[in-house]
Amino acid sequence: MAVATLTRTQSAEPDIRLEDYLDDKLQSTTDLENLDSLIANVEVQRSQLQAQLEHATKELKDVRRATQDRQGGLAKSIEDFEKLQRSIDIRLRIVAESDAPDEAIRRLERPMKQLHKVELAHNYLELLQDVENMRLEARSHLPQSPKTALEPYSRLKQLSMRLKELQGPADEAAPHLVNYVGRITDDLWDEMKQTMSQEMEAILKKRNWPHGVDPQSEMDPQWLECFEKLIDLQVPEVLLSEEVVVLLPFEVIVLPFVQWFRFQFMGDNATSTPQSFGTFCIPQFLSLISKWEDFFRDNVGYILAGRFRNTKLQDVSVYIDPACALITALLPVMREKVASVVQHGLKNPQFLSSLMVQLMNLDDDLRSRFNFDGGDPDRGWAGLTSEVLTKHFETWLKVEKEFALERFHTIMSSADARNIDYDYSGPGKMKPTVGAVRISDLLRTVTSQYERIRRFSHKLRFLIDIQLEILDEYHDRLRDSLDAYYSITSTLGRTLHGVTREELAALEGTGAFESLCKVLGSADHIVSTLKDWSNEEFFITLWEQLQSRARKSDDEDNLAGGMSHDHVKNRTSAAVGSDGDGGILFDETIAAYSNRRKTAEQYLVTALKSSHQKAFRPYLVKPQWSSINGDPSIDPIQLTVSPELDEPILKRNLKFLGATLSTAVYRRIWREALENLQEMLWTDVLMTHSFTTLGAGQFVCDLQAIASLVDRYIVDGSAALGMLEEGARILSLPLEAGRGLMSLQQACDRFFTDNTEAKKALEELGIETLTPANARSIVQKRVEYQG
Repeated sequence: MAVATLTRTQSAEPDIRLEDYLDDKLQSTTDLENLDSLIANVEVQRSQLQAQLEHATKELKDVRRATQDRQGGLAKSIEDFEKLQRSIDIRLRIVAESDAPDEAIRRLERPMKQLHKVELAHNYLELLQDVENMRLEARSHLPQSPKTALEPYSRLKQLSMRLKELQGPADEAAPHLVNYVGRITDDLWDEMKQTMSQEMEAILKKRNWPHGVDPQSEMDPQWLECFEKLIDLQVPEVLLSEEVVVLLPFEVIVLPFVQWFRFQFMGDNATSTPQSFGTFCIPQFLSLISKWEDFFRDNVGYILAGRFRNTKLQDVSVYIDPACALITALLPVMREKVASVVQHGLKNPQFLSSLMVQLMNLDDDLRSRFNFDGGDPDRGWAGLTSEVLTKHFETWLKVEKEFALERFHTIMSSADARNIDYDYSGPGKMKPTVGAVRISDLLRTVTSQYERIRRFSHKLRFLIDIQLEILDEYHDRLRDSLDAYYSITSTLGRTLHGVTREELAALEGTGAFESLCKVLGSADHIVSTLKDWSNEEFFITLWEQLQSRARKSDDEDNLAGGMSHDHVKNRTSAAVGSDGDGGILFDETIAAYSNRRKTAEQYLVTALKSSHQKAFRPYLVKPQWSSINGDPSIDPIQLTVSPELDEPILKRNLKFLGATLSTAVYRRIWREALENLQEMLWTDVLMTHSFTTLGAGQFVCDLQAIASLVDRYIVDGSAALGMLEEGARILSLPLEAGRGLMSLQQACDRFFTDNTEAKKALEELGIETLTPANARSIVQKRVEYQG
């Protein structure tokens, strides 16, 4: 036994732990004395381990047995389930093949429907009983306590709204019930208001309202109490309504006013005619409001403020301001009157045009005089005008367009339309034609017709369909005028189109200048007017609204008023819809007129050059420059202007253009024309002819006359002839030097020495623009030159 404990099996290696144990217990010979006790202790431990092993073996057997039992039970359960499933499948087949259940269902269907109907009828009766009880309860509290009456009414109103909400998901079921409850609710509300209104009417009748009431008096307590009751009754309706509600006490108070209004302006009286709408109806309507506004503000203003304070309506004037509440109550009858006069206007365009102005004035008066916001404190009241235009804008636009175009054609066909308006502006300002001035006035009148309209698309349609249409047509007339001028004056134009004697005669003298100045002045006037308008608040706001809409709109075919994005862009500005800050409403129109102005200015310069060429033709071929007797006794100072120099023509041109053109344009045109004149005199006179001393003096005298004439009309205008003047100075050098003056011979010697010496000589002579080469060419034109 002891041997068996030393090894695990007969063939196994010694147990290291056993060896370690024995080594630990038997370290000396004295330990052998305790060997029996050691063996006994080992035996005890072996017994304990054996007991634990047997216990573990038993538990393992129990677990295995339980597992086998559980697996057997699960298998049996599976088998039972499969048997049950097979049984159910069999029964389902039997049921499916049998018609007994369908027969049972059919037999029970009719009684069940009857039972459902009975239950539904019972529920209906209960609901109707509740509706009747709430109606009776609300009526029982009137007119003594309208606040208490509102409690059952509110429950009834909520029930009605709830039924309507449930009707949709229920496929519009029980329409008769929903309609009945809704009708009862509405009838109850009307009855409640009627009951309270009758009390107010009785009070007003006792006081002989309005004739027996002084606008400066105060309401008595009974009247105020009744007023408060009506307001209390209506407060929930007002707070819940999405639309403007006429306050009930004012609805009763204005009844006599409405009767008076109908008698005066909607009957058979002379004041009821459409023509009297602006002269009688509107003034008396405003006068009525003005008469009683202080009376109601002083007496009931605090009541309205108290009822709507700390609510969402505390800033809405139609509920806070009694005067605005009075206007709200009176507007329905005014709308009725407006509707009738509009129908008359649809048949009479002239009347419709004036009617719209009258309506705009009425709207403005109600807004400005009484601070009426129509229930919209943020955007303000749209006005009766907007209500009319919602239905009849296209008709009104057509009428206004026809009137504007008719007026435009009348202006253009008038006898003085093409005359230059010299009285339009002072000296140094561009002078447009009479027609251009009248057209700008016409366009401003059109602006006044639509600038008070509230709807953006309506404003844009007026701008594009009327104003820009007129501007385009007038632009075409200016372009045609320039084309006609070109066809008359150009060789190609005369070849293609021919020209009559009358047309040529019209351009004689200042005729060509006048024709071009008309186009130039008119185009400049339109450009200046449109630029001024673009700085006005109305057009700035309109442009900003257009830009905002263009940037946000995804509909390229309908940017505003049915007009596409491209159409609006082509008619107004290429900057429409861009993210930049540039651009104005009239960009395209200004560009078109600016091109006409530029073309007219170019033609005018050409015409001025042509006039000078004709006027100076005899002067250019003058043969006396070298044949004039060089008698030294003749003082060049005593010389007179050459008879061939046509000063009157030059003076005529200066004077005419000076009175017609602005200072800037006048100087710009003449600078170019004088430069051309200088080139002509330089080439065809100075560089072509030979001069004696007296001939050179004569040339200098003529140039001084020209310069003096130019300076008389243009300050320092002769500076454009500076190069020619310096050339004449060299040409007129004396034969003999004196008092610091350089003689002709001295100048020649120095000019031909070298360029350095020539430049010094020119500097001494005060010559700034000529080169040494120019100086050499000029002195060679002197007959006395001895190079």
